[in-house]
Amino acid sequence: MQHFLLHFSVRWGVSALGLWIAAGLLGPARLSVGNRWTTVVAAGFFLALVNMALKPILVFLSFPAVILSLGLFMLILNGFLIMLASWLYSPLYVRDFGVAIGAGLIVGLVNFLVTKILEEA
Repeated sequence: MQHFLLHFSVRWGVSALGLWIAAGLLGPARLSVGNRWTTVVAAGFFLALVNMALKPILVFLSFPAVILSLGLFMLILNGFLIMLASWLYSPLYVRDFGVAIGAGLIVGLVNFLVTKILEEA
């Protein structure tokens, strides 16, 4: 149980950081997490929750599409999960699905970089 909570806490922090960076890069007209740090943390919580609960199932179900697209379908899945998190938590504003895919790419890159940094430490 303790390992699960630690893993979820790290995912939560990385998701919040990724959303904050994505909102800064894409601009508030496209992606907004509010102007309070508590909103960013809450949005990161919902994204981490959706990613841990649904992403493994969606990856399994869409495995043929992921293989045929050489992994590019993962961008669609990440965008869908960000849209789902924005539907669950209304202060997280995502203008459209294209913005969600871009935000998914940025959050994924942040996740990759943080994971690499933590592995080397």
